[in-house]
Amino acid sequence: MADFFERLDDKHIAMIGKQPVFFVATAAEDARINLSPKGYDAFRVIAPDRVAYLDLGGSGNETHAHLAADGRITIMFCNFDRPALILRIYGTGRAVLPQDEDWDGLAAHFEMLPGTRQIFDIAVASVQTSCGWGVPFMDYRDERPTLKKAHAQSDADEWVAKMQTRTRSIDGLPTRPTDRYFEGE
Repeated sequence: MADFFERLDDKHIAMIGKQPVFFVATAAEDARINLSPKGYDAFRVIAPDRVAYLDLGGSGNETHAHLAADGRITIMFCNFDRPALILRIYGTGRAVLPQDEDWDGLAAHFEMLPGTRQIFDIAVASVQTSCGWGVPFMDYRDERPTLKKAHAQSDADEWVAKMQTRTRSIDGLPTRPTDRYFEGE
């Protein structure tokens, strides 16, 4: 029931474009497995073998720590409508922060959201689709505005100072903090 592909094709890209939520999984040796849901208009297909997503400051920075330590990442999309389909992107990724040389080129693919912390740049190693027949039908209602609203109400200097203290994952792995605050566009 599963099919593998070397890269994303037009049908995959169309399916991804219709999904309001995706899931990101990473792991590193001797660390917890991290699995995070992501929303907003934060995912981009840069090329059939390259994707990226915009990351806002949150409760932790596990994906950044795991990618720095191990590099492996899996992204999953579920179609909660028709046709039933699950799509996984397997690859290696890295965090690109505003202070990094290649930030501007990658950031040009996104609308900066309040609280943008970094962009994860992912090289696609393979793509897997499977039936999704056990995934329920669900209706999308709306985005939760809470995270963007909380970041938008932050004092820029205080926000950056707070991010500067987040240099370790929950398992003690190092991360690099962002050096600037984005109000959004």
